[in-house]
Amino acid sequence: MNINERSEKIHRELKGKIGTQIKTEVRNKDDLSIVYTPGVAHVSSLIAGDKNLAYEFTGKANTIAIISDGSAVLGLGNIGPEAALPVMEGKALILKEFAGVNGVPIVLDTQDTEEIIKTIKHIAPGFGGIILEDFSAPRCFEIENRLKKELNIPVIHDDQHGIAMVALAGLLNSLKLRNENRDGDRDVRIVVAGAGAAGVAIAKILHADGFKSILVTDSKGIISKNREDLNSTKKDLLEYINNENIEGDLKDALKDADVFVGVSVGGTVTGDMVASMAKDPIIFALANPTPEIDPDTAYESGAFIVATGRSDYANQLNNAVVYPGLMKGALGGSKCQFTMNTFISVSRALAAHVEPTKEAILPDVFDKEIVEVVAQVVREAVC
Repeated sequence: MNINERSEKIHRELKGKIGTQIKTEVRNKDDLSIVYTPGVAHVSSLIAGDKNLAYEFTGKANTIAIISDGSAVLGLGNIGPEAALPVMEGKALILKEFAGVNGVPIVLDTQDTEEIIKTIKHIAPGFGGIILEDFSAPRCFEIENRLKKELNIPVIHDDQHGIAMVALAGLLNSLKLRNENRDGDRDVRIVVAGAGAAGVAIAKILHADGFKSILVTDSKGIISKNREDLNSTKKDLLEYINNENIEGDLKDALKDADVFVGVSVGGTVTGDMVASMAKDPIIFALANPTPEIDPDTAYESGAFIVATGRSDYANQLNNAVVYPGLMKGALGGSKCQFTMNTFISVSRALAAHVEPTKEAILPDVFDKEIVEVVAQVVREAVC
């Protein structure tokens, strides 16, 4: 069986990848009176007097809500809440397996921004943090920004910041290898293909870390000041990208570029386009499930390092290496929100945790130390 057939088989057999688990046995009426009535009334009364005690007496301190409306799932697009559920369950499984954090998948049968914000605020008291997943742009920006302002628990849209942190970490180590272990090189030309949630976040974190020559493309070409079809998010990007006001399509953008970061559509980059880039280009073809260019084709065309989002190729850049530690570090009653400084600090720690090679520019997701490395950075930086 191929991967798709095996995945269908296990999902059908398991009927979901996660379940609830009890922490104490209920063997008799005495046990029942402690965990439920009448004993639980005393604990509830204590929390009623001080809401923060929920972090001590309930699972809130170690439980994350993973929320989606199914409007921008993986490479599948707007497939709805039911179809998004297997992805949310997968994320919950990874949180539990790697960080010991409880994740509760919640899918919403609405794509109305105000309804989504209202619903999440209503359910937030039961959780220690919120992961937003697979919300389409540009709605995702407003949803995250509003919730970060209006809730007192950590909120993150992982499609933005998770992949952005991984991309920055991978780029730092790729440049270290390309430039013979000289750190600090920011004088490279970068092309980000895709101006959705991931592309915008990647452009922002690269700029914040000191990279100044950045072009971003969407389905209509290079984002430039002469474009009259830009939404407010793309217009805001122009404050720090494309300072030379270059116009054209993706092919034009890639000419003489040092780095390509693709978070768009599979099969959009050719070998000739890679060959037109600067010497020893770095190619991050992260579209899923089909990369923008096949890694073998990219290498044959002169690429120095190639990474994808797939686990069956070398150099997988996947946000699963970040978000378990990120949420573990942020849990525990902190009322602080993630900042750009947090994201950059995590990226640098991630890059520094491994001695990179061309086939492994980042730690493996199964590296048992990486969760605590990221969590510790968050604990120190999140406030």
